[in-house]
Amino acid sequence: MRELDEQERLIVRQLIRDPRDSDNGVGEATGVNIRTVSRKRQRLEQCGVLSYYTNVDLTSTGTGQFNTRHLYIIKFRIGITYNQLLEDIRREPFVRSVFTEVIFESHISEIDGKLAMLLFIDGTSETDIVQTVQERIIPSLLRNHGQDSIEEISTVRILAPVRVMRNYVLPVNIQDGYIRKDWPDDAIYAGR
Repeated sequence: MRELDEQERLIVRQLIRDPRDSDNGVGEATGVNIRTVSRKRQRLEQCGVLSYYTNVDLTSTGTGQFNTRHLYIIKFRIGITYNQLLEDIRREPFVRSVFTEVIFESHISEIDGKLAMLLFIDGTSETDIVQTVQERIIPSLLRNHGQDSIEEISTVRILAPVRVMRNYVLPVNIQDGYIRKDWPDDAIYAGR
């Protein structure tokens, strides 16, 4: 665990607002010395507290490649362990193909004492997602985790994202790919 000091919270809050901001820009916006910004930012990146992601909107509101998204909840049988699941994912030869193309996000979870995968799957239609899951994803999971590894599958149709990564309230505070300039600093959570 790493607790952020006040300067680090100021720096992180500014980077949440604009992850592409330079150390000079962060220093100007926060009042923290530029050298301090550079040193603290680098330290936060190296210890894994700060990470940067680029989201390409492939949905109908972006490039239009995908028109629908479903959340698949795949519950595994008792006996499938967390470490086994992680190791199987590391060894998966196709993790950079089908999974990269259609899975927007995935998580390992626990449901009723059993491990599960939460897969947010994109597709061109409802039928496309079902077909991809049945023909490509399920066979791959069975191959990797065992033919009797899946106990239950359920799905939820996702209509629209609202809040992501705590601070990005997409229909409210995002404009031109950034948090709106008039969004108050105290509404940006950077930890305690």
